[in-house]
Amino acid sequence: MAENQVEVAQLTVVVGAQWGDEGKGKLTDDLAREFDLTLRYNGGSNAGHTIVVEGRKYALHLIPCGILNPKAHCLLGNGVVVHIPTLFKELAELKEGGISYEGRMFVAERAHLVFDYHMTVDGMRETSLGKDMIGTTKKGIGPAYAEKMNRTGLRAVDLLRFDTVFKPRFTRAAQMAQTRFGIEIDIEAELQRYREFATQLTPMIVDGVDLVNSALESGKKCLLEGANGVMLDIDLGTYPYVTSSHPYSGGGVTGLGIAPQKFGAADVIAIVKAYTTRVGEGPFVTELTDDIGAMIQKDGHEFGTTTGRPRRCGWLDLVVMKYSHRINHYTKINITKLDVLSCLDEIKVAVAYKHNGKELPSFPSSLELLGEVEVVYQTFPGWKSDITGVRNYLDLPEAARNYVQFVEDFLKVPVRWVGVGPDREATIVKQSAL
Repeated sequence: MAENQVEVAQLTVVVGAQWGDEGKGKLTDDLAREFDLTLRYNGGSNAGHTIVVEGRKYALHLIPCGILNPKAHCLLGNGVVVHIPTLFKELAELKEGGISYEGRMFVAERAHLVFDYHMTVDGMRETSLGKDMIGTTKKGIGPAYAEKMNRTGLRAVDLLRFDTVFKPRFTRAAQMAQTRFGIEIDIEAELQRYREFATQLTPMIVDGVDLVNSALESGKKCLLEGANGVMLDIDLGTYPYVTSSHPYSGGGVTGLGIAPQKFGAADVIAIVKAYTTRVGEGPFVTELTDDIGAMIQKDGHEFGTTTGRPRRCGWLDLVVMKYSHRINHYTKINITKLDVLSCLDEIKVAVAYKHNGKELPSFPSSLELLGEVEVVYQTFPGWKSDITGVRNYLDLPEAARNYVQFVEDFLKVPVRWVGVGPDREATIVKQSAL
């Protein structure tokens, strides 16, 4: 990160403003160095952050990026669904890389658990949909949240009373899954495995609501890390091509137990890729299926951290961003991967949707209507130069600065960071006029 750090609030939320994979990890990792706590409030191991620190890559799916800050405490909140084997795998990889987590990594008592049989069910459901598949990561997230809503799920706190609580509840849940889905689960083997996990995890299980609110009340700085992207929100996204939780900033209220009033002075930072990508199925009206899309995919290394699947690529959609801003009220923007567009002669940005000749007032909830819209674009000249070594905003080519400024002016939200490469230091701080 360049000099002249941007000042942020005591309570700051970092949100993927599009369909995920915006590059949230890099800014979150950098900001976390200034925060006392880094908190995940939604999703599970279906998320994926790749952070490059001194040439070493860390791929985190479940653990908050703040774990790379040796002073920060990290929490998986009650809105997260936790696959314990994945958690311990990531912790082992961090330890191998010289990152100590002892006494800093915590799991909320109220967080629900993802089991291997959830992954099996997830895959079965996806396969059964055929051509109408959602594009799930098959990490068991949906089935785990379904059990939560059906009030048959298990929580981290249950592991603290293994024989009297966890054992009978897991046995009942597994038997129900076997009966309903016709799958085989070695219940005794799983119980033995989770008995060992319980011993290892017990020191990390805490009252998350108390931890977070006590920290805020004592003046400590809390960084909330949203997983996935706003347009994948179960209520506000492109349903049914969504995730099973609340990635938007409001998910921090329910996913951590923080009162809405405490968000009054919060910073909500939108991570916005300089173009648009999405993984899996679902509508994507600015998608590029030509050579330009293929080039962006290749140059941007657009392959999923969690699944390895190629990401679909297209032009930046400011209709999506205007909607995303409306439901999150962003205070700052971080544009990422601006360097990926450097080789283009011209760059387009979606600025409106029309249907039957009339401009739509907002992003439509009907996917059928969305599939019928005419996209209105504004075209910008490319800058045709390598910007990966630029560290001062004014040293960017004028065409690149004009592109960034247009986004800021359109959304009326200051762009404060511009990413020009994957490394920690490849982020330019922009002093905004807004």
